[in-house]
Amino acid sequence: MPDSLPPDSVGLVTPRTAHFDTPLELACGRRLEQYSLVYETYGELNADASNALLICHALTGHHHAAGYHAMSDRKPGWWDDYIGPGKPIDTSRFFVIALNNIGGCHGSTGPTSINPETGEQWGPDFPLVTVPDWVESQKRLAERLGITRFAAVVGGSLGGMQALQWAMDHPERVGHVAIIACTPKLSAQNIAFNEVARQAIRSDPEFHDGWYSRVDAVPKRGLKLARMVGHITYLSEHSMGTKFGRDLRQDRLNFGYDVDFQVESYLRHQGDTFSTAFDANTYLLMTKALDYFDPAATAGDDLAAAMAPISCPVLVVSFTTDWRFAPSRSRELVNAMIHAGKNVSYANIDSPHGHDAFLLPGERYQAVLGNFLTRAYDKACNAASPLHTAPQEASHA
Repeated sequence: MPDSLPPDSVGLVTPRTAHFDTPLELACGRRLEQYSLVYETYGELNADASNALLICHALTGHHHAAGYHAMSDRKPGWWDDYIGPGKPIDTSRFFVIALNNIGGCHGSTGPTSINPETGEQWGPDFPLVTVPDWVESQKRLAERLGITRFAAVVGGSLGGMQALQWAMDHPERVGHVAIIACTPKLSAQNIAFNEVARQAIRSDPEFHDGWYSRVDAVPKRGLKLARMVGHITYLSEHSMGTKFGRDLRQDRLNFGYDVDFQVESYLRHQGDTFSTAFDANTYLLMTKALDYFDPAATAGDDLAAAMAPISCPVLVVSFTTDWRFAPSRSRELVNAMIHAGKNVSYANIDSPHGHDAFLLPGERYQAVLGNFLTRAYDKACNAASPLHTAPQEASHA
């Protein structure tokens, strides 16, 4: 943490919790009778609630997207490079909302929450959720905050799927959509990586069929392996080679199975850190939501037909070295929108950072996203209706 807050930081922020008693019907056929969503806001909601922007998080993301919770924090929120005064997601213009999705493990109702019917953690009994389920819960949060239409919905990776779902499910409620480092559905290879990660967790002796909390255990080894596998797919060969190459941790080979190379040390460190910070049942649930996303499946496997409800301008961004969700998958989405006659822009950003590029600073990427959102703000606020007044609770970051 710096000695003082940077001028382009949203500053110190405090998470909030919204509780809902209206049951949420889920795609899996089950329903949540009640649930809570933890969220943060940055910037000021204007008088007619026309400047709201929703951030949708990726696989292991959460509500803390920007700023700091305390001056002692080691680092800011996960998308701090892009959210703040004068940044692409400009909080001097937008009222930004970031939340932890249902099923998460950072305060929103999920496997680590207490099941009111049993008095113990939901654990593996927590229902599987889908991207459309998340969008419905996000819509309810927006309504709670007095927002009937977002100037923009923005997301990367799994967050991009949510942004796309918003445009399809609620075209009257969103003015612009930015879909970043995303895909219209997972490939067999993507699903295979997720399944390896799930099996690493489920085969950990400390997993106990998902009831590890009952015996005060944590499947750390499984979570560590899952994160190591996942992390490899987020980086490009170039970025790993540049950062680590074949550098040895010491100046000689060990001729054993302990760490020899720096990249091994890095992956083990990432896995160890993740294994104590994330819930195993949540990881299983989130990867399944990724696997299940396939909007074309509801339209006779015709992706262009699935895009038919979209009425807002869409920005699609990919990165040249992203092999998790390769540029060809983004172009598949763009081509479907063009075929459906939609207003879509596409940028393939040259970056050495692989899938993680959507989280990292990049001059052209920042310019593309910033310019798109400037147009979103101008259109939303110039066309805003004075019919909606924001509640007091939503007017503070």
